[in-house]
Amino acid sequence: MAIPFSTQEILETIRMVQMEHLDVRTITMGVSLRNCAHPDIATAAAKAYDKICRAAAKLVATGEAIQHEYGIPIINKRISVTPVALVAESSDSDNYLVFAEQLERAAAEVGVNFIGGFSALVHKGTTPGDDALIAAIPRALAATERVCASVNIGTTRAGINMDAVARMGEVVCETARLTAARDGIGCAKLVVFCNAVEDNPFMAGAFHGIGEPDCVINVGVSGPGVVLNAVAAAPEADFGELASVIKRTAFKVTRMGELVGRAASAKLGVPFGIVDLSLAPTPAQGDSVARILEAMGLERIGTHGSTAALALLNDAVKKGGAMASSYVGGLSGAFIPVSEDAAMIEAAASGAITFDKLEAMTCVCSVGLDMVAVPGMTSAATIAAIIADEAAIGMINGKTTAVRIIPAPGKQVGDRVSFGGLLGEAPVMALHTHSSEAFIGRGGRIPAPLQGLNN
Repeated sequence: MAIPFSTQEILETIRMVQMEHLDVRTITMGVSLRNCAHPDIATAAAKAYDKICRAAAKLVATGEAIQHEYGIPIINKRISVTPVALVAESSDSDNYLVFAEQLERAAAEVGVNFIGGFSALVHKGTTPGDDALIAAIPRALAATERVCASVNIGTTRAGINMDAVARMGEVVCETARLTAARDGIGCAKLVVFCNAVEDNPFMAGAFHGIGEPDCVINVGVSGPGVVLNAVAAAPEADFGELASVIKRTAFKVTRMGELVGRAASAKLGVPFGIVDLSLAPTPAQGDSVARILEAMGLERIGTHGSTAALALLNDAVKKGGAMASSYVGGLSGAFIPVSEDAAMIEAAASGAITFDKLEAMTCVCSVGLDMVAVPGMTSAATIAAIIADEAAIGMINGKTTAVRIIPAPGKQVGDRVSFGGLLGEAPVMALHTHSSEAFIGRGGRIPAPLQGLNN
């Protein structure tokens, strides 16, 4: 049953849209491709194309109609699909590029800006289909504009598949090389996860989990500007009071997200899944998560106290959202991407935030190391070690962590990469120069922590 929304709530939402950069960041339609499996991979890919085009034919038009009806900006319309490795491995071929090409065609046909799910789940090991998909990622991301890829290499219950971690270090470097003419943009469409969730509407890590219905609508809202204004309006509040301010604000943002999600569900005749209330920034001024932390009293994001401030923000956002809806899911918290947040870009360029401090902050944020540019000559072993560190944070703490890192071809520390749009731009950050190659070379699995045996 739909939740009634009062006139006051709707009027307040309109004010937040007009004055505080509130928007629905994405409506993402999840589409199962499990019934598209076929012994011939070209046939399987063609079936996937047909099903996506049927399911999502009205997705973009519906989003635009809701935006016009409610006056709420809906920035992106996207699609996530069943991890392709699960579908394509029923074929005799290991050339999965054809599948990525059909996903690209389908995304272009229905008018979405991204399609996620060129993915594999390998936290305990790989199948031939997983191996084939991982091998195809660099070429697939270089040959397409809209296709996004992800690989889950660890969980709290399974530990970390270090063989897969090592392989993903190589994949990231190869993807950067193949898209060197555009500052390695292929890597901006590739996420390596620990504890990936099945209902994430945000790219580049979205895929349609095997526990999901045949088709579903998930909504990702974003309100950094709304939260920033609320925090800035409470300069004398202590931390308990400040947390309450953020919770009340997250409540309002989440209610708006559910309103849009249920409207889209009704218009499309597709079940409503979840609302992900993550604070997702953009490079635009006034739409920054880092500015919220600075409004709490930090002179610049990255200074001492930044991790504590982010922990308060992330927890309060989750609590406020959970009170607003029974269907909160996805990642839900606060993103701290470097290239997609104006204040993070400034802090990285000035040296106020270092790579190590950024990693420390990921212990308490919604995801992990996101849209971080590093020197182009960074080795695959170093990239793999960074992935392993972030996966360890997720595994031990029972949370989702991820790495979306760009070894920028031909760039050194202090240079800049630029992707445009929501992907923004970022200075190339310094890494440690000592080798991790022997560590990565051990292979095998890092065992799960004892808490992984909880049942």
